[in-house]
Parts: sequence; C-alpha cells; structure tokens
Amino acid sequence: MALVTLALGSNLGDRAENLRRARTALAADFQLTACSKLYETEPAYMADQPRYFNQVCQGITALPPLDALRRLKSLETELGRVPSARFGPRLIDLDLLFYDDQLIDAPELVLPHPRIAERAFVLVPLAEIAPDLIHPQLGLTVAELLRQLGDTRAAIWPATEADHRDGRLMIGQSTFEWGTQTYIMGIINATPDSFSGDGTLGGSEADAVARAVAQGVAQVAAGAQMLDVGGESTRPGSQPVPLDEELRRVLPVVAGLARAVSVPISIDTYKAETARQALAAGATIINDVWGLRMDPAMGAVAAQGGAALILMHNRSRPKDAAQSAQLGGRYVGVEYTDMLADIARALGDSVHMALQAGVAADHIIIDPGIGFGKTVEQNLELVDRLAELRALGYPMLVGPSRKSFVGYTLNLPPEQRLEGTAAAVTLAIDRGADIVRVHDVAAMARVARIADAIARRGRLSSI
Repeated sequence: MALVTLALGSNLGDRAENLRRARTALAADFQLTACSKLYETEPAYMADQPRYFNQVCQGITALPPLDALRRLKSLETELGRVPSARFGPRLIDLDLLFYDDQLIDAPELVLPHPRIAERAFVLVPLAEIAPDLIHPQLGLTVAELLRQLGDTRAAIWPATEADHRDGRLMIGQSTFEWGTQTYIMGIINATPDSFSGDGTLGGSEADAVARAVAQGVAQVAAGAQMLDVGGESTRPGSQPVPLDEELRRVLPVVAGLARAVSVPISIDTYKAETARQALAAGATIINDVWGLRMDPAMGAVAAQGGAALILMHNRSRPKDAAQSAQLGGRYVGVEYTDMLADIARALGDSVHMALQAGVAADHIIIDPGIGFGKTVEQNLELVDRLAELRALGYPMLVGPSRKSFVGYTLNLPPEQRLEGTAAAVTLAIDRGADIVRVHDVAAMARVARIADAIARRGRLSSI
C-alpha cells in the first residue's frame, strides 16, 4: 500500500458538488485519509475562464503509480469531463501529486508533479493537511515551499463547500434555515420618490417615521420575516441622495422599527457610513445594491458589525435608462457577453471582496439584481435561469416586486403589478430563491407558502 496525494479541481457547474462526487468515486481505489477544505482560486495559465474550487486529499492505494494515474483519468471521464484546451475550463480535474516519496520521470507520468512549487492552489490546501511533507526532489517541506510564494491571499481563499440550501444563518432572535422555506423581506421606502409609489416620506419628520414604523409592524404581522429600509430610490434614472439626507431619512426609521418588531432590520444602502450608523441604530443586515463596488469600506463595516451582507449585481447606468409616464423607468441597450456567466463572475468578485474584508461566509447572501441594468427581456431570462446561480453556494435573495419588466410585459403601472409579481415570485422560488423582497407582503407570503409546498415538498417540516 502506498500513500498518495491527490489534487482535485473544478470550475464548471456546481463546483462543490463536482468535488463531492469525485471524492465519492475515488473511494473504490483510494482510501482517503485526509482532505483539505475547499478553496476558491483564480484560474492559472488561462485567465478568461471561471474561478476554480480546489482541494487536496491524501489516501492509501494498492494501485501502482501508473495505474493510479490512469484510474484518475478514467474517473474524470466517468464524472463528465470532456476534452478541452490545455489549462481550459473543466468539470473535474484529478492530479496525482505524490506517490510515497518516489521520483518518476516517464513519458506518461512525472512524480512529484512538476508544477507543485509554483501553484498556490495546490500548496495552500496541501499545507493545511500535510505542512511537513517533504518534497523528495527539492528537499523542502510543503510549508517552506508555500512561504517561497509569498502572499497568496489575492489568488486563493476559503470557499463555501455546503450548498446554500443546507445552510443556516442566525441573526438576533431569528434563525434562517436555507432551503426549508422561502423567507419574506418587506420593503420600507423612506423616500418621496419610490418607483412603486409607496414611499413614506412626506409631511413632518415625526409623521413620516411613524408611517414607516407602522408599515413595518403591519408587514411583520402579515408574514415578513425581515424588513429592508432604504432612503434612496434606485429606480432607473433616479438621482443619488447625499449622505446627510440619507441618514436623516433612515436612522429614525431603523431605530423605531428595532424597538417595535423582533425581526431583523436591513439597511438598503451602498454608503459605508450609512450602514455603520444604521447598525448602531439597530439594523443587523446590510443590503448593498452595488455589491461592495461603490464604497470599499462597506465590507469592513459589515465584518466589524457582525452583520449579514446582501451583495447585489448591478449594471445600472443613467444613459441606459428610458422613461414612460405610465410605466416608469426601464433599461434599454444593455449588452452582456454571456449574461448569467457575467452575473456569476461579478457576484463571485463581490463575495471575494467580502471574505477578504473579514465577513463570515455564512453571513453572505447574493442577489442577481433583477431590474438593475438589465432590459425587460434580460430580466425575464434571468428569472428563468436563476437556478444556475445556486452553484455559487450562497443563499439567494430575489427582488421582482412591481419591477418594470413586469409592468412593460403586462403594460401596467406599478400599483397594478400584483399578479405579475406573484408569477415572478413563484418562478423565483422554483428556481432556488431563499428570500423574496416584496411590497405586498400578505399576498406574497401566501404565494410563497403554496410555492414552497410544491417546490420544496418532502423538505418542509410544516406548511
């Protein structure tokens, strides 16, 4: 029996699931004794491809070295890998790194693997499980080889292995069990110019705050499990709100709601200072509609405050906005090379920034950004293909409520988009949404309940 060290990688489809299937398939010929956690890495040698999930495992095998390599290659084919360009994308990649301390230089097999010393995506996970393993040719330990690479944090970081459907998030008194039900986020617009016409700002400041708090209390009674407070309209063509004005609008509402309800309060902002003060006032979730791209300090605010962080994809540009007196704003002329791949890549970048800032992986929620820098047709396609984003491994919030793609499809103004919103919410739940952000809480809570009973049957503890 020989001790073998194996490298596993995947950058297509559900990467974590691909690696799980590979570990299961290896068991017949390789008795795995240790595996690193998963790491997400930038692609090497060919940059224009998705990021990888990488892992290193050690195990025992009775196969001779060349037979072991051939078995790994046959397993790749059995698991669905198809021929591609060298260093190109692949569903699964299995490499033999070490076979005991043997040195082999043959046409079909070179051991140890000749590129170990230059690959952070091998050395970082290998150092986790075998830092003192000595490279039999270089005479250095794995830990020493890794130190020679210097700072690797920009190229490799811990990944979330568990599918978001199996995760859990605890915020204050609330526990969210992803995959067991769809959670309802009620919208509180502390603005005078919300596209949906439900802004609470107007009259005296005290009256406006009282209306917003009463709206939140009513939404919780109707079934909302979290509330999202925003002080700046994000409708197509809207204008930014100065920091002091946003703070004036949202802080009293957040504080009032924190006293009045027990569900988590989210602050809808891309300004780190607004988020920081809102957390101090009682918010426990940050909903950043620019996914950390607008204010670089936002990640640190979320990490230091222990807040859950919603990261949204956003391609909004004023020049792409078009207006209709009846139907409101929409985006036109927005182009993507591959929309779902572009969204996944951008959300992955936002997640990476959050993790680098110290945000806990189980506190991250992704939002594909329906209505933000996407045309009517692109939004329809996005709702239909939401399931493809589940491979990112994070719980997903979807916000189709009263959006322009519903209005332009039905030729209806915001106040008449209830049925269209219900249809979009139902499909979003079927495609994997964990949270839906809505205006009409009572109606959408009922929609979500029946959608859950159908889409999540067998996984619900109660209906």
